[in-house]
Order: sequence, then structure tokens, then C-alpha cells
Amino acid sequence: MKILKGDNVIILSGKDKGKKAKVLNVLPKDNKVVVEGLNLVKRHLRARKQGQKGQIVSKERPINVSSVALVCKSCGLPTRVGYKVEGDKKNRVCKKCKSEV
Repeated sequence: MKILKGDNVIILSGKDKGKKAKVLNVLPKDNKVVVEGLNLVKRHLRARKQGQKGQIVSKERPINVSSVALVCKSCGLPTRVGYKVEGDKKNRVCKKCKSEV
């Protein structure tokens, strides 16, 4: 998967289209990513103890990787990711400006 935890991404489709955020978690088996503060859903929690109230909590849900694009650090644009092999290292490269991501 070309998007990793901690990357800055932009949402390409859906209710949060055009918003930029940071990747919190990557789910390679499901081909999805969890993005900070986006794709929020509300979950109702029941009271667990006597006297405690139930509450409604907003939670981030996974988004398909095809709906996000990596934002390059140097050019600041949404881009696709390529790879460049130098010796033993495999580095990610921005397809637009050819700089390392």
C-alpha cells in the first residue's frame, strides 16, 4: 500500500471531498485508511454503571484508499506515488515533482 500512517492526504470523493487531513491508521487487508477527523459517524453508548448516563460519540470510520490521494510535502499538490530503488532502500517518490515523499 502506497499510503502510510502519518501521511497527509486529501479526500477525492464522498461527503468530505476536498478536505486535507492526516492518516491515523492503515488497514492493508481491507484496502482502507482511517483519516483524522473525517468520515465521522455517531455511535450511541449505553450507560455502564449505575448513575452514569449514556452518550453519543463521534468516531472516525475507514475510507477506501481509492478515495484519497497523498499530498506531496514539497509541491503541496495531490499526487500519485512511485518508487525509486537506491541500493537497499526503496523510497517513495512524488510523480509530479519527482521529489522524495
